[in-house]
Amino acid sequence: MALPKSMRILGAVTIFIFCYMLLQIYKAPADLQAPSKESASKLQQWDHDPQLDPSGEPPEPLRRVEGDNYEPNNPNSARINATILSLVRNSEIDDLLKSMRDLERTWNHKFNYPWTFFNDEPFTDEFKKRTRAATKAEVRYELVPKEHWAIPSWINMDLFRESVSLLEEQEVQYMSKVSYHQMCRWNSGMFSEHPALANTQYYWRVEPNVHFFCDIDYDVFRWMQDHNKTYGFNINIHDSPESVATLWPETQKFMEDHKDYIHPNNARQWLEDSEKRPENFKKANGYSTCHFWSNFEIGDLSFWRSKKYRDYFDHLDRAGGFFYERWGDAPVHSVALGLFEDKSKIHWFRDIGYQHIPFFNCPNNPKCSGCVTGRFTDGEQWLNREDCRPLWFKYVGMD
Repeated sequence: MALPKSMRILGAVTIFIFCYMLLQIYKAPADLQAPSKESASKLQQWDHDPQLDPSGEPPEPLRRVEGDNYEPNNPNSARINATILSLVRNSEIDDLLKSMRDLERTWNHKFNYPWTFFNDEPFTDEFKKRTRAATKAEVRYELVPKEHWAIPSWINMDLFRESVSLLEEQEVQYMSKVSYHQMCRWNSGMFSEHPALANTQYYWRVEPNVHFFCDIDYDVFRWMQDHNKTYGFNINIHDSPESVATLWPETQKFMEDHKDYIHPNNARQWLEDSEKRPENFKKANGYSTCHFWSNFEIGDLSFWRSKKYRDYFDHLDRAGGFFYERWGDAPVHSVALGLFEDKSKIHWFRDIGYQHIPFFNCPNNPKCSGCVTGRFTDGEQWLNREDCRPLWFKYVGMD
């Protein structure tokens, strides 16, 4: 039975349209076709989803072990002037050893960089014995000077107690722990002034009970030096806005008097983004609360010793926010780096798998084991919104 004329016409039109579309696809210019590998990589980079980004090693040169060039007792070692450092209590020995064993297994057993431990009390013999047994590298034990740890004379303790009461009502963690405030202040501005580090240039900060998941077979410190990097981070998150409510206003006061300190290639947009977490931006008075989570940081001490940073830290210290609020070293370091340093000198170590509860950096890399690729948190799903890396990639890119 013949099809009706109307259906034959409809079928012919459908076939014509299909053939026409095929022709246009084949004739399409290159920029409308599937992207090249390079273009696809760029598209992925700016997708603002760090979980999708496959991790690889940083660009060459990569200094690796060759023969005995990194043996612990080699007087002509390829090691540079750097140390792994940790501010740690005697009571944290078990958790510290977890961190040491992970970093030694994944990296330092090859390169044998010294460990430097700081404490506001003398280390016990047990602490020294057990930490020395965890590494072939040199281990140093240093006491924090009392003047570095003491509450500054200009802090009004009555005002501090009132602030504690107020911010505890706002659920600001650790607000009542004086030692936590002292630790934040020391990590912000005093650690780089310790006499034991006077001749040290680079450091890798490691805290108790953190984990490292990936085999790293190049000298991280020499990579920083070879590529003229100031700071390396791993996790980048939002802070509690209640804990830093006056940090940005005080920073703005400082900038008004030191306009020449602002680097022309800064990351200020990352610090002032108001779209992702508008509630944070409002409560923190113009600060996005994005910061590098400084329980992992690899840095050049020259920056923290520079006049611009010393002046900035002194300004903040006199303002009292380390005690009247809960300014942490993470936002203080991050704001300073975002304003005063060339953002191209700040590097995301995406190839270093890392965990500090509750957050992960777990690369898509066959050299990693023990973590789930792309996983950001082991807590509730709402914690994923704390990830500030997409904003860093948006304004700075993926170094």
